[in-house]
Amino acid sequence: MAKPDKGGFERVLDAAKYSVQGLRAQWRYEASFRLDVRLFLLALPLALWLGDSGIEQALMIFSVGLVLIVETLNSSVEAVVDRISDEHHELSGRAKDLGSAAVMLTLMLAAVVWVILLLN
Repeated sequence: MAKPDKGGFERVLDAAKYSVQGLRAQWRYEASFRLDVRLFLLALPLALWLGDSGIEQALMIFSVGLVLIVETLNSSVEAVVDRISDEHHELSGRAKDLGSAAVMLTLMLAAVVWVILLLN
């Protein structure tokens, strides 16, 4: 039997609770996320100082913030793969490699955004 849907504010509170639980788990178990948070905290004031306009500042902050989002998605893929089995499987390895590649591409994108904005 399906449980009744919560609505309105109660649903928002539950979603916020689950999101905070996810961020806590990400911080606790993922060293790469902790490193990315430090990068973001360093980039935030630099972007506000070095960006010539609000748009430039936003692009610089967004590009580094996107790394945190992709890192979190990568960690969720890794958690699901590890939940399924801890034995080596080609597809499991590929899934983890693809998640890692997504993080790397996002870091490269952030670097390109910063270089373009700082050289113009």
